[in-house]
Amino acid sequence: MANNVRPATMERITTQALANAFIAEQISSIRAQVGKEKVLLALSGGVDSSVVAALLMKAIGRQLVCVHVNHGLMRKGESEQVIEVFGKELGANLIYIDATDRFLDLLAGVAEPEKKRKIIGNEFIKVFDEEAAKLKGISFLAQGTIYPDILESKGVKAHHNVGGLPEDMQMELVEPVRLLYKDEVRVVGDALGLPHSMVYRQPFPGPGLGVRCLGAITRERLHALREADAILREEFDRCSLAEKVWQYFIAVPDFKSVGVRDGKRYEGWSAIIRAVNTTDAMTATIEEIPYEVLHRITARITAEVEGINRVLMDLTPKPVGTIEME
Repeated sequence: MANNVRPATMERITTQALANAFIAEQISSIRAQVGKEKVLLALSGGVDSSVVAALLMKAIGRQLVCVHVNHGLMRKGESEQVIEVFGKELGANLIYIDATDRFLDLLAGVAEPEKKRKIIGNEFIKVFDEEAAKLKGISFLAQGTIYPDILESKGVKAHHNVGGLPEDMQMELVEPVRLLYKDEVRVVGDALGLPHSMVYRQPFPGPGLGVRCLGAITRERLHALREADAILREEFDRCSLAEKVWQYFIAVPDFKSVGVRDGKRYEGWSAIIRAVNTTDAMTATIEEIPYEVLHRITARITAEVEGINRVLMDLTPKPVGTIEME
């Protein structure tokens, strides 16, 4: 496993030349670590795992086995996009696993955030171990761990990239971008020739919508969250906020409030908008969204998403709030 401390002398990767030097260094390091063995990659389709996939494909080609696990906590259309981009366009050695019921059954009734993260993380590793057992020569597990994950793993983050790995895991870790910040990972992704939309896709946590469906997850509320989040993303694309805002999403809490629909009172959940800007994910500021956009998002969500009757906005920077709400 690589060193967990970024050297003080390590230059920030801000140019293609610096990225190319990093890529060359990592290709050499990956080949030395892996040899002729196969590597199993936890490919979510997010920026970090996508860059790791491209690095590994460049270094060891078909020795890389990409596994995309649909844990039922993906954003709308996300798994389909991973299959299209990686499986069809990039020609990756991709295995798709739909484990929705498996994850949601384990999470039923679990409200405590860190426990949810641990369940999701541990189940991910179990899925990978099971997949590795079906294949010959799998000795390594690749992950898109980045430096903020390491810095925050002692009590802030506990998802599968850092805090949820079982001690008896049989695979050795390969984490080539573990000393990079998110902005550096994007520069490396550009240098690797990945599609712009993939490199600048907004971050998505390993536990997915599991940490945005606040409290104990239900399938009904998870569906409402997924639909509301899709509307938010559509509207941000429409008004050119998608690439201006570093991370934006909907969270849905596990309490209801009274609303009015068709002249009758009814109880529904709230959709909470969170939109932040940052460069390294260590601190974050709130993006000011025009009221015209907020009104349109509110109107669409309350009209189109069954079960949601209010739209709220989280105005808390980091610190004191974390970027995610759980």
